[in-house]
Amino acid sequence: MLRQLLLFATVFLVLRPSCPRPAPYALRISCGARSDVRTPPTNTLWYKDFAYTGGIPSNATRPSFITPPLKTLRYFPMSEGPENCYNINRVPKGYYSVRIFFGLVGEPNFDNEPLFDVSVEGTQIYSLQSGWTNRDDESFVEALVLLTDGSASFCFHSTGHGDPAILSIEVLQVDDRAYYFGPHWGQGTILRTSSRLSCGAQKPKFDVDYNGDHWGGDRFWNPIITFGQSSDRIITTTNGIKQASNSPNFYPEALYQTALAGMDNQPDLAYTMDVDPNRNYSIWLHFAEIDPSVTGVGQRVFDILINGDVAFHDVDIVNMTGDIYSALVLNKTLAVNGRILAITMHPTKGHALINAIEIFEVVLAESKTFPDEVGALQTLKSALGLPLRFGWNGDPCVPQQHPWTGADCQFDSTSSKWAIDGLVLDNQGLKGILPNDISKLRYLQNINLSGNTIHGPIPSSLGTITTLEILDLSYNMFNGSIPESLGQLTSLRRLNLNSNSLSGRVPAALGGRLLHRASFNFTDNAGLCGIPGLPTCGPHLSVGGTIGVVLGSCTVLLLFFTCLTCWWKRRQNILRAQKTAARDAPYAKARTHLSRDVQMTRHHGHEHARTATENGPSLLS
Repeated sequence: MLRQLLLFATVFLVLRPSCPRPAPYALRISCGARSDVRTPPTNTLWYKDFAYTGGIPSNATRPSFITPPLKTLRYFPMSEGPENCYNINRVPKGYYSVRIFFGLVGEPNFDNEPLFDVSVEGTQIYSLQSGWTNRDDESFVEALVLLTDGSASFCFHSTGHGDPAILSIEVLQVDDRAYYFGPHWGQGTILRTSSRLSCGAQKPKFDVDYNGDHWGGDRFWNPIITFGQSSDRIITTTNGIKQASNSPNFYPEALYQTALAGMDNQPDLAYTMDVDPNRNYSIWLHFAEIDPSVTGVGQRVFDILINGDVAFHDVDIVNMTGDIYSALVLNKTLAVNGRILAITMHPTKGHALINAIEIFEVVLAESKTFPDEVGALQTLKSALGLPLRFGWNGDPCVPQQHPWTGADCQFDSTSSKWAIDGLVLDNQGLKGILPNDISKLRYLQNINLSGNTIHGPIPSSLGTITTLEILDLSYNMFNGSIPESLGQLTSLRRLNLNSNSLSGRVPAALGGRLLHRASFNFTDNAGLCGIPGLPTCGPHLSVGGTIGVVLGSCTVLLLFFTCLTCWWKRRQNILRAQKTAARDAPYAKARTHLSRDVQMTRHHGHEHARTATENGPSLLS
């Protein structure tokens, strides 16, 4: 019975329909476009560029034939600040291939080759070098990055050599374990594509041109037909390749249908490229035995050396895959100290062979700034009308090569986050009201906003920034009283509030600090009093007290006049009633006398009638 149940379960698992994997998230933006665009030959959809960033849309000139056939771009003049970013929201958590194509502004009088830096999620991944417009594989930058907070940020940093110009941005989801190279893979690293070669191919192609799986990320493969003159030969096949489009990398099958193989006169296959020194690189090598002259194990064996050191020994493709026409992928991640990366296939039996090469620079991801502090700075930017030339886009502290002007940063090792410890924006033409959100910059040690035209009250929330040592708000238009909360700043050693419109008594706690050699300046505030150097506080009140007294006085006067009005109306009613009574008194008296006379007459008549009756008839009648 148990055997039958197991057999039934096995048959059910084999025959049940498998649920297809949902399509990966894909967002392609045609920068500067006012409507969605589709491009040949694959009818790829590019979304219009709307509400992602600032900058200026313009007509585009494509620097390379491999760039998407789009007609617009967006460029960022220096007048709008040194940092400009695309901020994309509602991005599902996952691992993504990000590709950014650069463009040239199709208008006269523009620098034909702008040079600038590119960062992804606060980490600088690329710097455009002079001559990039002449090399196809430098017309874009591509990286694999883990996105976890529902958004993606791509920033372009001016270096003083032309205005950054962006043709397109692609955000393509890949498998969550794509290009896993070891324990350091993932959250703390970004893989920037340094080189991706399809050996023996004649034309550059994307995964979509190979009919590759969408979960592969639509990689770009640059063709290479030789590693050196007369050192190799091209091998091609039309046979199917097994184990190619497998999870997690989903390589296109056609990638393994071309290869470069060594020759008798040059047994080694060697590929060399320039790299940045003292960096880590992850190298992915692709093999499939497609040479019809090799039919079994042991007929092709070679060692793989990287910068002269053996990385893989006795590589036998057929033996390691179990068959011919089967894909094999080998990965090695290592540090490179020099400026050259050399990959050599040294045969020990037969000739060496390789189908494709991928080389990634392993970039350590920067820690970001506390999100609430970034939000507080954005609120400050809006409230004080920060000039456009400051930029203040992206992350204020990273990349470390491009921090925000006017914001000083320190790294908090406990939380592995960056924090703002200084705000230096003196004499910058700021105006408006200082927002309470400034208290969210809880690591601030120095605030200098002097020499601007900021008005309104000093936020009492400043008293909650316990780390504050220097507060300079001089030469502004602050009014009202000095908040009592500033007396709680026990670390404060310099406070400049001079040349404002402040009034009222200086908080006693601040006055006491003068005895501890703290440097305070309250001069040129006509209404301040209460400490040496300022007028003695008289009976006058603070603004709040004055308002209270005025309101109280008005209330008392209102009640007084209300009572007086009620008394006066009552008095008038009484007088009116008395006058009416006096005017009607004579007529009332006359009517009273007449009524009384009539009643007396009637009474007298009755008496006479009763007497006659009683006495009998009159004797004189």
